[in-house]
Amino acid sequence: MEVAGLEWLLGPARQLVAWGAAGAMVFGGVVPYVPQYRDIRRTQNAEGFSTYVCLVLLVANILRILFWFGRHFESPLLWQSIIMIITMLLMLKLCTEVRVSNELNIKRRSFAAADSKDEEIKAPPKRSYLDFDLNYFWHWSKFTDYVQCVLTFTGVTGYITYLWLDSSLFVETLGFLAVFTEAMLGVPQLYRNYQNRSTEGMSVKMVLMWTSGDTFKTVYFILNQAPFQFSICGLLQVFVDITILLQVYLYSQYPQKPASHTAHPASTKAL
Repeated sequence: MEVAGLEWLLGPARQLVAWGAAGAMVFGGVVPYVPQYRDIRRTQNAEGFSTYVCLVLLVANILRILFWFGRHFESPLLWQSIIMIITMLLMLKLCTEVRVSNELNIKRRSFAAADSKDEEIKAPPKRSYLDFDLNYFWHWSKFTDYVQCVLTFTGVTGYITYLWLDSSLFVETLGFLAVFTEAMLGVPQLYRNYQNRSTEGMSVKMVLMWTSGDTFKTVYFILNQAPFQFSICGLLQVFVDITILLQVYLYSQYPQKPASHTAHPASTKAL
């Protein structure tokens, strides 16, 4: 009787824990970007945040969604990818608006062909769709260019996946590329900090949340027996996060390098 009563209590408790873990997986990944988003809006300074972080996460999560069509995994991981893509697009929109507003008289760069009626774009009226300067890849002046790039990547990779969906080797490789790309999430920020010899403008709270979230996520992968690619790359991601935290400590011991950008008159130093 006591065992039955105990089981009656433990059953709902386990269900609540499972729901909580699933909810943390779906929304936990976007939480670290909340303080960074608020810092950029408050200071009108996006120099400390590498938009290549957005590129890495967009590619990783698009590939993960395509991987799901070949090998179904848990629904929370699928929804996490959808929520993350939306979040990264919002981050890109804000960073693009802030950067353009802070830089006066810049030459406009775009992903797609320029409109000949746009006087700000000094380009021939007739350009092919992919006739863009690789030196300015992912440094475009309009949010719509980023959207066009993401849609193009999704269309091409989606078509290739459709053709090779019956190949288990292709599907497993796709899954590895998805999680390995995500494991490289912190590398753009790591490199940017190394170049600047400074972590000024980067939200330390964001990196701390990265570390705690990636640790939780990796444990979740292992306990729920997710595809092995997820667990291996999760461990790699935690290692990169810890390295960035070490940068925060090391660079705090030296004078901060002045930020090489023209600040908006109303901007202040980002946290």
